[in-house]
Amino acid sequence: MNTTVKNILITGSNGQLGRSISRLAVSRPELRITFTDVDELDLTDREAVETAITEGDYDYVVNCAAYTAVDRAETDEVMAARINTEAVGNIARAARAAKVRVIHISTDYVFSGKNHRPYDELDEPYPTSVYGRTKLEGEGMLTSFCPDAVIIRTAWLYSEFGNNFVKTILRKGGEGNPLRVVSDQIGTPTYAGDLAQAILDIIDCSGWTPGVYHFTDEGVASWYDFAIEILRMGGIHDAKIAPCNTKDYPTAATRPPYSVLDKGKIKRIYNVQIPYWKDSLRLCLDRISGQ
Repeated sequence: MNTTVKNILITGSNGQLGRSISRLAVSRPELRITFTDVDELDLTDREAVETAITEGDYDYVVNCAAYTAVDRAETDEVMAARINTEAVGNIARAARAAKVRVIHISTDYVFSGKNHRPYDELDEPYPTSVYGRTKLEGEGMLTSFCPDAVIIRTAWLYSEFGNNFVKTILRKGGEGNPLRVVSDQIGTPTYAGDLAQAILDIIDCSGWTPGVYHFTDEGVASWYDFAIEILRMGGIHDAKIAPCNTKDYPTAATRPPYSVLDKGKIKRIYNVQIPYWKDSLRLCLDRISGQ
């Protein structure tokens, strides 16, 4: 591990990933981390972003901020674009001027999900939702203005923090109401703590190789498979749960039916160690039960 003191700005720090980084940072005194969310730094304010990055003397900016209300984005495109695209451009311009390295988090939703093999970084993006399109345009902003950046696409994020699929299934399963969960959307559940560790591994690395990377936990599951494991590991054995198809559960935004991501590049270049999704789910459930 490289123990040189590094000065880091985290944006979107109140979300699952930001809070996961915060938990890991407690044992990393050599990392001087400034955690900001919209109340401390409005990323849509270009001047404010420029001032914060220029005056902060940062080595890295880790952008965890995003408009992630996937269905609401379909009718709130202006705000989704401001946060997912324009704000990223603000960070990119300021970081380039200040010679600060950027790690930016993107999404599997940049793909259509019509593949039948894991997507790698060379596959052509084709988003089918406003969320996916604005996130892809944010990637474009970053690579245009700050080509030295690292972009990490991830998927199906959950944690012990905030509201997420794991907590929803635990709550609804515990209430005893019948559950129906889609079984024809395939991907990989990803514990935010694992992504947070991968980000710190990249910062610790002695080399810096910019570009697009994919990161999720290892393995493959449907949302139904994921829900079954949550209930089983969570000790909720009498929950009534049934699989359903996407067409039986209509949503405003189109979800990628298959969004498994190939992690070969990030493992090869940054030597990132990636846990199996079921192992990380158990760890997360232990932390939830201990809260």
